[in-house]
Amino acid sequence: MDRDEQLAGLINSLLAQARRGEIPDLESATARHPDLADELREVWPMAELAECLAPRTQTAMAVGIDAEAQVEFPVEAGRQFGDYILLDQLGEGGMGVVYRARHRTLGRIVALKMIRRGPLATSHDLARFRAEALASAHLDHPQVIPIYEVGEFEGQPYFTMKYVPGCTLASRLTEGPLTARLAARLILEISRAIAHTHAHGIVHRDLKPSNILIDEAGRAHVGDFGLAKRVAIQRIPGESESGRDAGETPSGETYSRQLLERLLPDGAWQSNRSESLTRTGVIMGTPSYMSPEQATGRNSSVGPQSDIYSLGALLYQCLTGRPPFQAASPVDLLLQVLEQEPVAPRMLNPAADAELEMIALKCLQKPPELRYATADDLADDLQAWLSNEPISARSTTILQLINRLFRETHHAVVLENWGLLWMLHSLVLLMLCTVTNWFQWRHIESRLPYLGLWILGLGAWALVFWTLRRKAGPITFVERQIAHIWGASMLASSLLFAVETLLGMPVLNLSPVLPLIGATVFMVKAGTLSGQFYLQAIALFATALLMAEIRQVGLPDLGLSIYGIVSALCFFIPGWKYWRQAQASQRLKAFEELDPSQVRSSQIPVKTDSKRQTTNNEPHRDPITEQPGTTPNVHPRLDQNH
Repeated sequence: MDRDEQLAGLINSLLAQARRGEIPDLESATARHPDLADELREVWPMAELAECLAPRTQTAMAVGIDAEAQVEFPVEAGRQFGDYILLDQLGEGGMGVVYRARHRTLGRIVALKMIRRGPLATSHDLARFRAEALASAHLDHPQVIPIYEVGEFEGQPYFTMKYVPGCTLASRLTEGPLTARLAARLILEISRAIAHTHAHGIVHRDLKPSNILIDEAGRAHVGDFGLAKRVAIQRIPGESESGRDAGETPSGETYSRQLLERLLPDGAWQSNRSESLTRTGVIMGTPSYMSPEQATGRNSSVGPQSDIYSLGALLYQCLTGRPPFQAASPVDLLLQVLEQEPVAPRMLNPAADAELEMIALKCLQKPPELRYATADDLADDLQAWLSNEPISARSTTILQLINRLFRETHHAVVLENWGLLWMLHSLVLLMLCTVTNWFQWRHIESRLPYLGLWILGLGAWALVFWTLRRKAGPITFVERQIAHIWGASMLASSLLFAVETLLGMPVLNLSPVLPLIGATVFMVKAGTLSGQFYLQAIALFATALLMAEIRQVGLPDLGLSIYGIVSALCFFIPGWKYWRQAQASQRLKAFEELDPSQVRSSQIPVKTDSKRQTTNNEPHRDPITEQPGTTPNVHPRLDQNH
């Protein structure tokens, strides 16, 4: 069985675990097949996403499950449910069902959400449900749908929210693009709400039109915090150490933390390795609106900037009537998010405002540092536009231009695969140039020794280089492009000997052309991978001039040795940087995969919040986590149009 067949078999085995309601044990699979570990980790997130987006009935049929067994816990409208009367069903998603209900004691109308699977819900269904409730319960903002109560009735967990009659942004966009002022006002309101969540250390991670509710007064409300993630923040001045974590919602009602803990089986929040609800390599979010860092499955790098990207995607769709990226399959869509730039909104809708287009495209920059620094900054720009004032997206300083010129692209992550190889390559180049210069000093005029070095020697090293690279994991499309450019430079360098022969020149007479070829390769790398490679290109261009000047003035010909030193440094310095970066990534991944007992006994410092420690001294697990593979809804109508 070849590698592709083995890989396909492992993927199918993991998908079968997911279809049975289990958490796919990726780490166990990689441990059993270490030779396929890197490829499996790279391919699995996309396979998992494609499976999650497949129709439910097809998934059930694929594993021979009775389709009726998928509809686990319907609750009839009109019946009494604890202290509530269920009036009618308003919506349902992959995880939850939401009803319009009346509180019998208070007499108010609420939205009541419960898990579809009911008593059959897995611990991770419950964990996701619990995370959504806790994330919303900590927020107090007029544009965030508030939680009223979290409870359990006859073994069925539920929580209630403010009922907001209206429609989703998704249903509104089915009528076409919004007017410029309406689009700016809605995204302004959403941005202020998201800025509030960020200030409380919560990243939404699933902002999309179906999760935005527009009430009857035309105001926007944010819901569905099922994929929310807690990030480290500075404590807000004046915020209590106990306050809401003790069980008080912003609306003044209470919930029982003990009840929330009881919604999970013992140890569910101390699950380790692949059972962890937040883990590296799992894609979280909705592809059309997720940031490139989300699309790569690098959840440790997902922060507030990812929500700003999604806000830009919402503004883009408000201006054009369609998301920034569309494709026939989830995988193609993810590749567009990673590889391509969105079409300018005015190309799709000539009536779109030019300044709002600039704001949207600034949010949709691939590198997070080129987006707005905060959601409040985005909201300020939208407010400036609504007030007919200058927007910051239009102004660009010299420092910003330099930053854009020398920044890394989203492809730069592949350089972590090359760090050690580039350091080895630098040594090979230094040795090659030094030996060639030594031949020159010995007045060896025959071309055969030089051809042996530059064709056979360099060709053999190229074969070793790519063999080692292939063993490290699958080679990406961008790496193949760079490989072709590198191969062309090697061919051009070797053909210089043929050109010298045809022109009747002495051997190595065209050696100053070598750094020009190398500089051209680094110019391509600068545009594709990182603008920092412009520095290497400049250094090599200067080396070519220096080599020519040395020969012109009659100094001892050390040009090839100088070229070898400069060229070696051009590879060694970034190679060292990205090798260290890869080592740090591996340590982080290893730490994320530690089980709690290992974390407790390790010497790695772990920052925890004392007010969240459990009474039995179990290691802290933040509640704002999630179960991969489903997308819940927090309001009755939030998923109807998705």
